[in-house]
Amino acid sequence: MYIKRAIANEIKEYMKSFPVLFISGARQVGKSTLALNLEIPNYITLDDINIYESARNDPKGFIEHCKKPIVIDEVQRVPILLLAIKEFVDKDRTNGQFILTGSANLKGFKDISDSLAGRIGIVELYPLSQKELSHSDENLIDILSGDISHLAFRKYDNDGLSEKIINGGYPEITKIASEKSKYLWFSSYIRTYIESDAKEIGNIRNMDKFITMYRLCMIRSGNIFNKNELCLESGLDNKTFDSYFSVLEHTYQIQKLQPYFNNALKRLIKTPKIFATDTGVLSHLLQISSPNELASSPYKGAIYETFVFDELLKANTSSKKRANIYYYRTSDQKEIDFILEISGKLIAVEVKSSKTISKDDFKHIYHLKENLQSKFDNGIVFYAGDTAMKLDEDMFALPFGFMG
Repeated sequence: MYIKRAIANEIKEYMKSFPVLFISGARQVGKSTLALNLEIPNYITLDDINIYESARNDPKGFIEHCKKPIVIDEVQRVPILLLAIKEFVDKDRTNGQFILTGSANLKGFKDISDSLAGRIGIVELYPLSQKELSHSDENLIDILSGDISHLAFRKYDNDGLSEKIINGGYPEITKIASEKSKYLWFSSYIRTYIESDAKEIGNIRNMDKFITMYRLCMIRSGNIFNKNELCLESGLDNKTFDSYFSVLEHTYQIQKLQPYFNNALKRLIKTPKIFATDTGVLSHLLQISSPNELASSPYKGAIYETFVFDELLKANTSSKKRANIYYYRTSDQKEIDFILEISGKLIAVEVKSSKTISKDDFKHIYHLKENLQSKFDNGIVFYAGDTAMKLDEDMFALPFGFMG
């Protein structure tokens, strides 16, 4: 069954405004399915060896002769096609002619992407959100940035939360029932990603060291990005590490989260954190495949934090007002997991994996509020209980089930 993506309506608006639309996202995230449901009559994929050879050998002729509008899948395989498309749309600026999908973002092809400025609309697709999985049209960011006081004392179903975290959001996983089959799917996904996207995009000379670095970075999800430590453990020099890490970013495996900075706040940590973009892949790499293993894992807190980050990241692609997402940490260890900056106001978000909540869980949020005053909007703690609570005029506890 096709699950409607939250970003679908926005994509149709982009098609009215740009001659080229680029849908980027990780392998198997649902880009092709989304593109095929846009009712575009012509579709080709560069995973087809014959089409790949034709496009590579004569990109200009290939673009000129294909029927439009057209979906071109996995365009990162022949990046020179983007130059041919630019040349074509400079002669014919009809909007909605080219819908491209790619398993790498255009930052990996900066010179080419710069040449398409003003001609291309770009949307990023992430694994399915909890709202999408529950067929809800609501948007998490939009809800959090509005008035949430009416949510107090509502009950939310947390049943199956551990399974949702372990499964992650890749569409194919929703079709698989058995634990063993899921294990095989994740193993195959990682192998295919490394053998296909990473190798193709990254010019990786030492695949063994890349695999080691990939795993080391992923299992540090929710932690400060300690580049020196990662270089040492993976056996890579600085330059090679930077090159390999950029591949992880460009192919949507890892996301950096920058710290919040404000001149009024002193002694803030300025190093980013890193997050895996899917808790299913992360759980697989940590060898967690059951709720009991998640509950007893030393990584439990970081996995829950990753889960919330991923939901915020997904919601932000289709929210009415985009949020700047940060984390907050001072040199004296006052930490808030996420800061959402929306229209000049700040929402502080903490993540607790416990089933109970107290005012003490908000202590760092109260500290931030005292320092920011008028810029502060709300403080929110997500937790594993089942009841939404209002602990103060602008402090709320929300169950994880609220996200679905």
